[in-house]
Formats: sequence, structure tokens, C-alpha cells
Amino acid sequence: MHDSSETSRAAPGSLARTVWVPLALIVSLFFLWGMANNLNDILIKQFKKAFELSDFQAGLVQSAFYLGYFLFAIPAGMFMRRYSYKAAVLLGLLLYAVGAYLFYPAAAVHTYGFFLLALFVIASGLAFLETAANPLVTVLGPAEGAARRLNLAQAFNPLGSITGVLVGQHFIFSGIEHSAGEIAAMTPQAREAFYAAESAAVQTPYLVIGTIVLLWALLIALTRFPAAALRGTADAGSGSAHFRQLLTRPRFVLAVVAQFFYVGAQVGIWSYLIRYVQDGVPGTTEKAAAGYLTMSLVLFMVGRFLGAFLLRYFAPARLLATFAIINLLLCVLSIAAPGAIGLYALVASSLFMSVMFPTIFALGLDGLNDDERKLGSSLIVMAIIGGAILTALMGAVSDRMGIHWAFSVPALCFAVILLFAIRAGASVAARTSPSRS
Repeated sequence: MHDSSETSRAAPGSLARTVWVPLALIVSLFFLWGMANNLNDILIKQFKKAFELSDFQAGLVQSAFYLGYFLFAIPAGMFMRRYSYKAAVLLGLLLYAVGAYLFYPAAAVHTYGFFLLALFVIASGLAFLETAANPLVTVLGPAEGAARRLNLAQAFNPLGSITGVLVGQHFIFSGIEHSAGEIAAMTPQAREAFYAAESAAVQTPYLVIGTIVLLWALLIALTRFPAAALRGTADAGSGSAHFRQLLTRPRFVLAVVAQFFYVGAQVGIWSYLIRYVQDGVPGTTEKAAAGYLTMSLVLFMVGRFLGAFLLRYFAPARLLATFAIINLLLCVLSIAAPGAIGLYALVASSLFMSVMFPTIFALGLDGLNDDERKLGSSLIVMAIIGGAILTALMGAVSDRMGIHWAFSVPALCFAVILLFAIRAGASVAARTSPSRS
């Protein structure tokens, strides 16, 4: 077993190397999966252009991606429980790199389904990364500070998101946008050459990403981690019993449901923001529209740091409820006032979405033991499938009723999050009340 052999060999003077360096490497993972997640927002627009897709078909980018999360989250939790946090991280990085490299042949054969497969493989790796990194952050310190620590670690996620959008904006988007009439007037050869060029634009960025991820895996493999990151569970067969126990905890189950709707709201808003801009503000180019997405992600990052600060003074459930109300109102405004007003409402919503994922995560894991945290983390990560289902639903609503009506879906999501926050707040208050001690 790995229990403490590496840590026990470390001299007291090497504490920084055995604790802070691994922590920095784990926090960096939030950056890496943020970049992958928000490159999808660019890919939706790019593939819509390269393959002549409807909004629903383009939304399958997120469906394939988050299906990988859904199918691999529980295996990731079981793997992590059996072998360790570190082993799960390394496997996740390897899968991430393989998926990125698959973009090269997918572009070479210009096949949309092949791209969806590559995204599925990337997501399967990210399922391992998120399942391992999130609970590891929550146990690195006092339980009462778990939500604040996770918000702070998650603040590095939007840095990756911004990087992903900038990579897409400057290295994937060509700036060439033909109208339907111009496409129809092209010769078949010219049309196919245009589609092939737009498809090939993703090759180099994803080859670079895959290489960086592989190098990061090597760095983590060579780094000495503390015992908590290296400990597996000998009794691997007891996992099903722990899963059944988790399902008897109402607040945990509600956290899984809330995370499903939160990720659906976040992914849906960012996925269709470029479409919303170009539809509501005619004449806006794809590159200019991507700038509004970048602005959203900057606000999201600011919100993460702001959230970590506010959680020093406000209970996590109360802050979550307040931000859910604000975002519900902003989504209603985006429907009622499509155009510049609705656009700025959607951009502003990112500031208030910032605390939601880590706060729901921390509230869901609060009070669980180590085994339950590992398996519970996998179920909460599995709930990321909301990004697949609800983004596709938004695409279907857009195709039928118009892009601004699609934002009724995230409005519903924030209403569900509000209900969870109210219930979680009441649960925490009841558990910590002096009369119940």
C-alpha cells in the first residue's frame, strides 16, 4: 500500500515540497479542465459553420462532452477509492491528452461524429480529474472552511476558461463568415474546401493542448505527494454499500440534483451566448461576439475570488440562495429584452454563477466520511450530465421559438438551485443548532 511511505521519508524541512507543491499542481488542474470546457463554446460555433448544423445538432458538442462525465464519474470514484487520488489524477490526464490528439485525425477526415468521440474521450479524463481534485481540496483543512477553500481553488478554473476562449477566438475562428446565399453560390469544390479549412483550424490548438497535458501528467507523477493523496482502500468491495448509504442522505441527494441543473445553466448560457449576441445585435462578428464570452468569464473569475471573500461573512447556503435569485431575474430579463439589455444581463449572470458549483459541491459533501466523500464526489460530478441534456434542450427551444426563449431553461435551473439552497440552509442550521447538540 502507499499509505505514508513517501511522506515519512520527507525531512521536516521539505514540508513545502511535500504539501504546497502538490497542492499547487492539483489547483492547476482546475485551469486545465476550465480550458477544455470553454473551448466547447467556440467549437459549437465553429462546427455549426464547418458542418452546416442546426442549433440542436451543434449543441451535441456539449452532449457528447458531458456524456463522458456522466459515464465515467462513478468508475472514477471507485478507481480513486481503490487506488488513490493521485492515481485518478494521472489516469485522467492521460485520457485528456488522448482525446486532444484525436482532434487531428477527426479534422483530417472532416467527420463531425469523430470530433464528438474525441470530446467524449477528453471528458472521460476530466471526470477523473474533477472527481479527484474537488474532494481533495475539501479535506485539506478544517471542515468549516471547505466551501471557502474550494471556491478559492475553483477561482483558477475561469482562468483556464478565459484561456480556452482566447485560444479559440484567435487560433480557431478564421473570421470568414459566409451567408447562406454565398454558400449556395459556391462551386461544390470551393464549398468543400471552405468546410475542410474550418474543420482543420482545430488541429494545431488541440495538439498543443494534448502535449501540455502529457507533460503535466509527467510532472505530477514525479512529484512526492502527502499520504492523504496516496491512500487507497483495501476493501474495494464495500463501495456499493457506501453508495446505498449516500442515497439515504437527503441533502447529498439534493446537491446532486442541484448540480445537474447548475451545470446545465452554466454550460447553456455560455454555449449560446455567441448565438444570442449575433441574433440580438445584428452585424456583430463571431470574433466580437466571442469577446462578450471572454467578458463573462472574467466576471466569473472575479466572482470566484469575491465569493471566497464573502463566505467569510455569510453562510454558504444563504449566499447561494441570494445569487440564485439574482440570476433567475437576469435570465428573465434576457428573454423579455433580447438585444443589448438581454446581452448584458447574461454577461452579468456569470458573476453570480461563480460560487454555485463549489458551494453546492461543498454543501453536498459536508458531514461525509472519507470513503463517502470519494464516492459522493463521483455522483456529484456525474450530475454534470446536465450540461449535455439541458444544452441540447436549449438548442431545441431555440430552433422552434428563437434563441432568446432558449434562456427560459437556465431560468428554471436557477429556480431549482434556489430551492436547494433554502433546504440546505435549513439542514445545516438544524445540525448545528445548540438545542440539537
